[in-house]
Amino acid sequence: MTELRATNYKTLTFDCYGTLIDWEQGILGYLQPLLDSYDVNVIDSWVLEFFAETEPEVQADGGSYRSVLTRVLERFADRLGFTPNEDTLAGFANSIEHWHPYADAIPALKRLGAHFQLAIISNVDDDLFAYSAKHLEVPFDHVITAQQVGTYKPNQAMFSEALKRVEAPVLHVAQSCFHDIIPATELGLDTVWIERPGSSAARPIEAHPTWTFATLGDFADAICNASP
Repeated sequence: MTELRATNYKTLTFDCYGTLIDWEQGILGYLQPLLDSYDVNVIDSWVLEFFAETEPEVQADGGSYRSVLTRVLERFADRLGFTPNEDTLAGFANSIEHWHPYADAIPALKRLGAHFQLAIISNVDDDLFAYSAKHLEVPFDHVITAQQVGTYKPNQAMFSEALKRVEAPVLHVAQSCFHDIIPATELGLDTVWIERPGSSAARPIEAHPTWTFATLGDFADAICNASP
């Protein structure tokens, strides 16, 4: 395996949701109280697995990420037999304003930002990412969203657009093998998989990242302390 060295990269690109922002707690924090209000009782793992299967199917039909989350919630409603109103449907996307970073995200980003340019590649709308940017506190040199590109990861067009904007060489950091590690690897990028325990809001799939770390803090330690 290639040795991880800070001098090998100019830019670190990050997935946002699932890597920096704890989207699983965000998803459950909105959906489980809603399901309870309709007297629908399902366990957290089922909610996340249904989301993981449904979200990419809906994204394949296009549209804004706001509309994607609306249609995902409609799929939940059809499957579980309840009828959400318009405010409830719109509320799923709006709940992103209250999705918070993982505890390791901000300290790691602050350390990494002292050594690298930082960029986001995210399956989201610009205004929704703006909510998350406030929580993350760290300025990003580039933000590439699905709204800007007109498609969703794992489509390689997301990464191709990012490579046009950011300064190479690039190292991509993400939790989702399905959305990120596989397409980034196929484009020849080195990748870091953040292996967050129990993550199940993204489709499970085998991938071969260049490096694997349990936390963003571990990754920051490794690359910031690496020998030149």
